[in-house]
Amino acid sequence: MFKNKTLLITGGTGSFGNAVLNRFLSTDIKEIRIFSRDEKKQDDMRHIYNNDKIKFYIGDVRDLSSIKNAMYGVDYVFQAAALKQVPSCEFFPMEAVKTNVIGTENVLTACIEAGVKKVICLSTDKAAYPVNAMGTSKAMMEKVFVAKSRTVDSNKTLICGTRYGNVLCSRGSVVPLFIEQIKAGLPLTVTEPSMTRFIMSLEEAVELVLFAYENAQSGDIMVQKAPATTIEVLAQAVKELFNADNEIKVIGIRHGEKMYETLLTKEESVHAIDMGNFYRVPADKRDLNYDKYFFEGMQEYNKLTEFNSNNTQRLTLEQTKEKLLNLKYIRDELELWKNRA
Repeated sequence: MFKNKTLLITGGTGSFGNAVLNRFLSTDIKEIRIFSRDEKKQDDMRHIYNNDKIKFYIGDVRDLSSIKNAMYGVDYVFQAAALKQVPSCEFFPMEAVKTNVIGTENVLTACIEAGVKKVICLSTDKAAYPVNAMGTSKAMMEKVFVAKSRTVDSNKTLICGTRYGNVLCSRGSVVPLFIEQIKAGLPLTVTEPSMTRFIMSLEEAVELVLFAYENAQSGDIMVQKAPATTIEVLAQAVKELFNADNEIKVIGIRHGEKMYETLLTKEESVHAIDMGNFYRVPADKRDLNYDKYFFEGMQEYNKLTEFNSNNTQRLTLEQTKEKLLNLKYIRDELELWKNRA
């Protein structure tokens, strides 16, 4: 479906954008546009990939006109631009709103005006039952794209989203921090050992988005059935892979952290459609005529409970180490560690 097509990735200099490039550059896609506000990262990518298929656009999703300038001739869009770190969003919640909520609205407006065929908005498990500013802004982002999907002809522009858990070794995530702490001879800091988190690779995140492109309908949220592990097991797995004797130090829960994350709420489970390795959460297509809902209700509903990092498959220490070893980032870091002076 991407043959001779043009794909635009907002926030494209991040971990997800790089994973998409690695997945697509060897295919017969015509052009990949990287849209972001960071000229340094764009210049780094330009030198790393040195590929004529990649075009770079400086801009900010907060600025509608800058997005419109990059949207001409685009067939598909990944809306990946976001403020993602929980602590920074806690201290600057309005910045999260400007990027994650208003920025998404701008991207969707530009997509509709330009006649983009499909746009996928990337969300997070923190949007389900949000307790922090980052999750709340992402939950509102989901509401924005679902609402927007109702106002546009899906045969012209199909709008949908994906929701996934922690991506291993992505920028700002905990595994690279553990590795830096090992290199520096420092304790590995964990907030709460029993805390559970979904884990997936960047490649799996890309596969979820591709599955959504092929299977999602207008307004859908697509969820992958990801496994989970505890933070303590994850830290121990990194320690053992690097044959390190650093202690694991408990520092306490940070601002806005949850003990476990949810990918599918109880309320969404009522309507969710099981698609094997994925759940599809269809949009509520009802209109604003509430009167009839006093007399009509749902006769049948699913008996699913919520899908969270406590009731999904829990990876053992050995399984966690195996998953980490599948990542090129980990293999490269291990090689550097073995060859250190």
